[in-house]
Amino acid sequence: MAPPQVRHEVLNATFTGIETSYDGTPVHHYRGIKYANIPGRFERATPVERFQGLEIDCSRYGPRCPQVDIDVRHLLRIPEDYEIPFEPEDELECLTIDIAAPPPSTHNGDLPVLVWIHGGSQIMTFCSAASGICDPTRFVADSIKAGRPVIFVSINYRLNIFSFGDGGEKNLAIKDQRLGIEWVRRNIAAFGGSPNKLTLAGESAGAIYVHAHLVTGPPVQRAILASGSLYLSSPLPVERGDGLIKALEATVQRAGQPSLREASVASLLQALKESNVNTMWIQEDEELRGWETRLEQVDEIMIGDCEYESVIWRNGIETFDGPTIATAFEQDKTWGTKLRKLYHVVPDRPTACKFGALDLVNDARYALPVELIADKLETAGKPVFKYVVDQPNPWQASSRAHHAVDLLFLFGSVDLSFSPAAEAVGKKMRDNWSSFVAGGKPWGSGARYAYGPVGECKEISEKDFAARRRVEHLRLLNEAGIGVYLPIVFALTAGKISLLN
Repeated sequence: MAPPQVRHEVLNATFTGIETSYDGTPVHHYRGIKYANIPGRFERATPVERFQGLEIDCSRYGPRCPQVDIDVRHLLRIPEDYEIPFEPEDELECLTIDIAAPPPSTHNGDLPVLVWIHGGSQIMTFCSAASGICDPTRFVADSIKAGRPVIFVSINYRLNIFSFGDGGEKNLAIKDQRLGIEWVRRNIAAFGGSPNKLTLAGESAGAIYVHAHLVTGPPVQRAILASGSLYLSSPLPVERGDGLIKALEATVQRAGQPSLREASVASLLQALKESNVNTMWIQEDEELRGWETRLEQVDEIMIGDCEYESVIWRNGIETFDGPTIATAFEQDKTWGTKLRKLYHVVPDRPTACKFGALDLVNDARYALPVELIADKLETAGKPVFKYVVDQPNPWQASSRAHHAVDLLFLFGSVDLSFSPAAEAVGKKMRDNWSSFVAGGKPWGSGARYAYGPVGECKEISEKDFAARRRVEHLRLLNEAGIGVYLPIVFALTAGKISLLN
């Protein structure tokens, strides 16, 4: 059988991909398409507009941005013998997109398009399609079988110090992604997609970036924020970024390298490792000023969280004693004691303090932002679809419905057949997501949907929601205000995040 091909007149190229299938349903893949050129380290990328009549081999994934190696199996509890293919890295060739599309025989074109931005604490590629964990084949195949085929596009972008820069261009990841989104708008029609039916979606750091695009970029039809928003990692002062840059510069210079801009890739990665840089952030700039009060430029949104998002700070918070945690709450004379008691933080009860700190972080970083963003959009008359993920990890239920566990269900790329409950949640999640991307209503607008526990998926009432989340805590946090609880969260979490929990 001949491999799938797309002739693109505007780009002056022929893209030759590969065909895979799930459960007998074929999916066409075009991998590693370069959407932008990086002229040099820490420099702004420029769009790829033509390929000079070339035939482009799209059978292989492109290289990812260089990064410190982190075992993504760890957080997800994926068995240790699950093999993850080696993923090549290239600092200047990593701006590629991957397209998974229904075969032309299954549709008449003008398909809705999901544009996916991966997470990874803004330092690494967490669960790429190349790893086999977030392969969109099953997602697209299920959408075809459901009679509403969608195209799935993944954007690769710069990470860690290669995105952060050395004080010149800032937020290069956002600028890379914007070029990728613009590429999709201009070129996806040749692959059967509609530029007027875009859904921006991301998880964790990916959702942070999606939210940034919603408050800065041109409007999109739909968006999905899964376990993240700018409230999770808000833009921080340039001075803080300058401090990190100086520290890393000093580290590479001690290793005999002249500067961050001229150091070898290996030296930069070693500096990140030695300096224990386990997360990065968006830097403040004019286009993001006042993001909290801006209305997201989207027609409708799906937004939700997992039950135990704060697990990624667990090992870090475990290093604190009770008095240290309690002291973090006493920064505000009006609210400090009230919030400390609300979260059962008692100095001479160290275990209760640690659980209380994790609960606060979970509520402030994830659960409350769902309500804040949803309320703002609902007030503006926009349809909002809220959800909760309460299905625990299929391999280790004691790990609960932790941060990123929803990726296992959504993609269904790792065999979960041993857990009928997990399989049921994944099937329903893919069905709801593809329905939303295709312009349908996955459940009642204004209602809330629950995935799990025990494999049960259904709409829930606000009374049911209050049995699953700390609703009274969210109300008091909102009343206290971000200026009160954010300094507490910073005191508890600075330098404490890790994907190896």
